Amino acid sequence: MSTWPQWLPLREELVPMSPYGAPQVSAEASLNTNENPFSPSPALIKAIADRVSAIGAQLNRYPDREATSLRTALASYVNSQSGTSIDISNVWAANGSNEIIQSIFLAFGRKSALGFTPSYSMHPLIAKVTATPWIDGTRRKDFTLDCDAASAQIESLRPALTFITTPNNPTGSAVLIGEIESLARSTKNVGGLLVIDEAYAEFSSEKSAVTLIEKYPNVVVIRTMSKAFAFAGARVGYLVAHPSVIDAMRLVRLPYHLSALTQVAASAALEFSDELLATVQGLIAAREDVASRMEQLGLEVVPSCSNFLLFSGFKRASADVWKDLLDKGVLIRDVGLEGYLRVTIGNEAENNKFLSALKEVLNK
Repeated sequence: MSTWPQWLPLREELVPMSPYGAPQVSAEASLNTNENPFSPSPALIKAIADRVSAIGAQLNRYPDREATSLRTALASYVNSQSGTSIDISNVWAANGSNEIIQSIFLAFGRKSALGFTPSYSMHPLIAKVTATPWIDGTRRKDFTLDCDAASAQIESLRPALTFITTPNNPTGSAVLIGEIESLARSTKNVGGLLVIDEAYAEFSSEKSAVTLIEKYPNVVVIRTMSKAFAFAGARVGYLVAHPSVIDAMRLVRLPYHLSALTQVAASAALEFSDELLATVQGLIAAREDVASRMEQLGLEVVPSCSNFLLFSGFKRASADVWKDLLDKGVLIRDVGLEGYLRVTIGNEAENNKFLSALKEVLNK
């Protein structure tokens, strides 16, 4: 039953909705939002502080509307990682990848959008908020993507937008580059865009879909600095796409949408990419160690190419396991899949705290 006051002219489709957000509760180990557990180094903190200090006297002026320096740095970073030759005309930046997603819906969501669930829950949520019809596609029982079935769904449903998350959230599985290319052809055949959400790309050894954009201009790649760059608090996401897609972003952006402070902080972080990506390798090793130790406890762990693990095999309801872990100071994520929970890989102390608490809870 709606609790909205009758005088409020809220759009009908928004009435039954609830605000998105993971629980924000106190815990000794907060392993529920896939954050990078490692704080920026003192050197990076100083670099950010110096940049912010330098631009402080200009905060009475609007920021660079085009975020030219930041987009140039992002293009250089993508080229260094994927061997591409993109430039600023291929890159757009915004306040987190969620703003990028919203802009894509605003610019291109004229007919419908297709995604293969379970996947990132913000895709259908932002679709609804932007009045874009959303279609839930199907996955295999093990949550991997059947690309032949996906292509058939694309060709039958003919969506304007098709979303693929790789590595997928909340499952952690990756889609092979050859499979993405096949989907690029299918979406091209129906006049649609293939949107690849690569928020966790740096944690995977699979080739990035940015390498397909030159051949398939309908491929659009979403990235973020929140995960691998340990920059969640700064809110920086970016888009890599054909210049025509970038031009469309300008039609739907808000004026001066990316603050001067955000732009200089992100540019500073990109100069420390080698240092920051070194922590990614440590998290990958920790992911494999945690997965092995969970399996030793008798749990089933979904193979992951990201910085989190989806797991099952409880003798009790997953919601009860989640609550018991929280009672022991460990906050993980109930992602709404019956019988499954998701844990973010933390630092060594957090991982040990989680595993110790998990063992006690399973033996309860």
